[in-house]
Amino acid sequence: MRTLALDIGNTAVKAGCFDGSLLRETAAGLTAYEVRSLVRRWRPEHVIIASVAEDAALQADELREMVPGEILVFKPAGTAIPLRNAYGTPQTLGADRLAAAVGAASLRPGRATLIVDAGTALKFDLITADGTYHGGSIAPGLAMRLRALHTFTGRLPLLELPPADATIPLVGDSTTGSLLSGVVNGAVAEITGLIAQYQQAYPELGVLLSGGDAAFLATRLPARIFVVPELVLLGLNRILVYHVDK
Repeated sequence: MRTLALDIGNTAVKAGCFDGSLLRETAAGLTAYEVRSLVRRWRPEHVIIASVAEDAALQADELREMVPGEILVFKPAGTAIPLRNAYGTPQTLGADRLAAAVGAASLRPGRATLIVDAGTALKFDLITADGTYHGGSIAPGLAMRLRALHTFTGRLPLLELPPADATIPLVGDSTTGSLLSGVVNGAVAEITGLIAQYQQAYPELGVLLSGGDAAFLATRLPARIFVVPELVLLGLNRILVYHVDK
């Protein structure tokens, strides 16, 4: 079964082309025209759309005549998933967070898992061994922290993250170095500290790292953290297959 998962995020549209559970192709930063072109080329039988940035129903209407099967608009508060959702306010839950949780549970069934999603926001999400999603935390992502320091001060420059292999000083001897030390080393300390707290409560906890800044952070975090860049797309496809097979 050929499927297509579309993740419409805060900053980019990402797509995953699946053959069953196998991810064949990914693309990011797609325009609406490029999404339609991808659908024509991949010819999926079914499509799932999740959006945190705009109305996904509009995208579904545009693709309706191009897809022979189901076009599922994923809504955390209303779409059935192969996972128990214990989040207190599901109507406010981001589709990407819940989709990532479904993806993590499918990769690590029956095991407690913590997702660290390092994207526009830095998000933590917990799935316990009984297959329950509990929620977690949301904080500013790396780029947002750099932008905030520039926006809300008079003289601090606007910086971008350096290459993933760049050395970040502990003691910044310039304004640039000090900003990068505060943002990057501070975020690493935040992540490792929170992971340690979760592991105290769940000793067998596994940790998955995803999001746009995952590659940048991976070498700065403990080795037993596994990077799964396409976790949201994997979860969306799992939700779609779950609906089609019902």
